[in-house]
Amino acid sequence: MENMPREIKSAYPVRDHYLVLEFENGEYRIVDVSPFIKGPVFEPLKDPKVFRQVRVDEEAGTVAWPNGADLDPDVLYTRSVPLVLPGEEAAQA
Repeated sequence: MENMPREIKSAYPVRDHYLVLEFENGEYRIVDVSPFIKGPVFEPLKDPKVFRQVRVDEEAGTVAWPNGADLDPDVLYTRSVPLVLPGEEAAQA
């Protein structure tokens, strides 16, 4: 089950270069994408206005931006941490 490809269903930009991602299994995770913002295609994402234009490319199952930049959903999943809401800590213990 761990080797199954993961698809992103929704993405919400928060703070500087952080995304809250909803995966196809209903899990919400948060990831800092700043380590990936390198190279010409990612350079525009340093601008917060451009970064906030993130969308989900449903065909690819990942996040993308209008300039064509996108990121691998499996990498995003691996580099992210679960988003735990208040009160959920006890349920997960």
